[in-house]
Amino acid sequence: MITILRIGHRPERDKRITTHVCLVARAFGADRILVDLADRELESTFNSVNERFGEGASIETGVKWRRIIGEWKGIIAHLTMYGMELDEAVAAIKDKDGDDNNNVLVIVGAEKVPGEVYKAADFNISVGNQPHSEVAALAMFLDRYHDGNAMKELKGKMKIIPSNKGKVVVEE
Repeated sequence: MITILRIGHRPERDKRITTHVCLVARAFGADRILVDLADRELESTFNSVNERFGEGASIETGVKWRRIIGEWKGIIAHLTMYGMELDEAVAAIKDKDGDDNNNVLVIVGAEKVPGEVYKAADFNISVGNQPHSEVAALAMFLDRYHDGNAMKELKGKMKIIPSNKGKVVVEE
């Protein structure tokens, strides 16, 4: 089970970015998304996508991130620019033994992440060593974690059909 924990969400600044983090998590195989600040609009938007395009991950906002981290049973992976190289970290996560290691908490920060997150993480993972988007970092992590097969085929009311020209969406 993969859970994404978004900390530092600021709706006035991060509304679209946090929405994109959630959509990437859903499409790339996460099971659950937790956001530290209560945001009913974000939940509504996300649940609408699930309803139309197929049930992916669940979402909960307004969680206490310190409690989530403190009580987590499994691996804690923090995506950052300052940490282990991505491929090395993913291999190490997969190599860990034990029942709890099937549960991976992936922390994605918005604003400056408190030092206690770096200390609590089993893996601080550097997705490149240049400034970049947390959306891209999450997509890359989930894609590597799922061996390039991260995109979920979800059954929903609507389906996007690949097309070189134009938008093709069918309702089922």
